[in-house]
Amino acid sequence: VLFIHHYSGGISISTTICVSFLYTIVGANLLYAMQISEGLPLPSVNLMQLGMVVFMVGIIGNLYHHCLLAGLRKEGEKGYKIPQGGLFDFVVCPHYLFEIIGFLGIALISQTPFGFCVLCTVFLYLLGRSLSSREWYVKKFEGFPCHRKALIPFII
Repeated sequence: VLFIHHYSGGISISTTICVSFLYTIVGANLLYAMQISEGLPLPSVNLMQLGMVVFMVGIIGNLYHHCLLAGLRKEGEKGYKIPQGGLFDFVVCPHYLFEIIGFLGIALISQTPFGFCVLCTVFLYLLGRSLSSREWYVKKFEGFPCHRKALIPFII
């Protein structure tokens, strides 16, 4: 994402390091949760293949919508624009939705309580961010489409 975006105001190195560190910690904890559950009986239903498909849908959807965001501004432009295309016509933050879908895939692959706790945490965090983003767009752009939801098309 960092190599795709053209941030209007830039992003600090401390923010980049913090976010990267937190994602690394989550990944390490998921691996640890899988390792400590190694001797336990396998779940009665294997969701690994489904989880891999869901994860790939999340990654590809997230990348696609980040590419749409990156294409909003030409080199050197600083102004804000309303994103168009893909699920941006229905929600303010489809890239967050697909990130959540990616974490759903990880939770299905891991089939651990920790994986599902991470999914819930990511969902609540990105829901809050998307609601704030929608509120910002409504204030910033007169005539912002009122049908456009924050995160989940037609719902919220």
